[in-house]
Amino acid sequence: MTIQAEPGKGRRKSPFSTFTISTFKTIGTILVTMLGLLFVTFIIGRVMPIDPVISIVGERASKETYDAAYRAMGLDKPVIIQFFYYIRDILQGDFGQSLLNARPVAEDIKRVFPATLELATLGTLIGVIIGVPLGVLAAVNRGSWIDQIARFVALVGYSMPIFWLGLVGLLIFYGILGWVGGPGRVGIFYVDVVPSVSGMILVDSLLDGNWTVFKDAMSHIILPASLLGYYSLAYISRMTRSFMLEQMNSEYITTARVKGLSEWTVIWRHAFGNIKVQLITVIALSYAGLLEGSVLTEIIFAWPGIGSYITTALLSADMNAVLGGTVVVGLVFVCLNVFSDLLYKFFDPRAK
Repeated sequence: MTIQAEPGKGRRKSPFSTFTISTFKTIGTILVTMLGLLFVTFIIGRVMPIDPVISIVGERASKETYDAAYRAMGLDKPVIIQFFYYIRDILQGDFGQSLLNARPVAEDIKRVFPATLELATLGTLIGVIIGVPLGVLAAVNRGSWIDQIARFVALVGYSMPIFWLGLVGLLIFYGILGWVGGPGRVGIFYVDVVPSVSGMILVDSLLDGNWTVFKDAMSHIILPASLLGYYSLAYISRMTRSFMLEQMNSEYITTARVKGLSEWTVIWRHAFGNIKVQLITVIALSYAGLLEGSVLTEIIFAWPGIGSYITTALLSADMNAVLGGTVVVGLVFVCLNVFSDLLYKFFDPRAK
């Protein structure tokens, strides 16, 4: 007598098929998100009370010149066709020309984005290096003076306007004490001294072996990066404390202590090990927030980043530059989310 196996029993799902399904889902999410972003920026460009044709040809242009430019820009086509043209141009890296300097917006973004990336990266590193240990210590010593100081630091970081901290920092550390460099990325004597490879002045000066420019650039970036790092630190330390308190009250922590494990092992291996995945989300959000939210810091410190670039373009009604910068910032958000998902699978096998 032959015994037939029940349908579905004894079959194992192929790891390759699981990986393929997960990959397709991730790619689909990225495509849908980017399509939505492009649609929103396209609509913004159409509803703004700014005539893009007049912005190019000028208010004194003749009707023939206006009509020719109108047709050349494809504005005589149906809106859906214009949207497809817009997607086509974006995929080709064509954001149009800036009305301020008549240069391609893509070239401007390539020039200004590394400055913001450098500033936000250093700020995030400061926030993580100080904020995570501070949050852990506050949770472990709940109610103590260490906890009170950590909560006060986080509260001040949340409450103080960053533009006010920037102005006070410039006054004290640059104007009075002279400990840091002034506004800008480097001093006027070091502009364009090192060849631009990555667009990040610290990296380029190291690659060139020019320690003088590196020290000058570091003196200029340390204050704005510290302010952004303080803002990031306040958020990261607060969330780390919250996550750790939840873990420290768990039964497995009590069990680990009863077994005689050292406090260091209990805290950093067991409790902290279980909040790594949550911290990835917090750090990624903080990093993305600094990349797109450092506008005021860049303006105060005359930092030629994408935030100040978009602000200047918006005040000058340069919509090509505004929309191009918005698309790039949105793309960065999407990339950080994808990177976070990859880190999830690395730190948490259950997410695979």
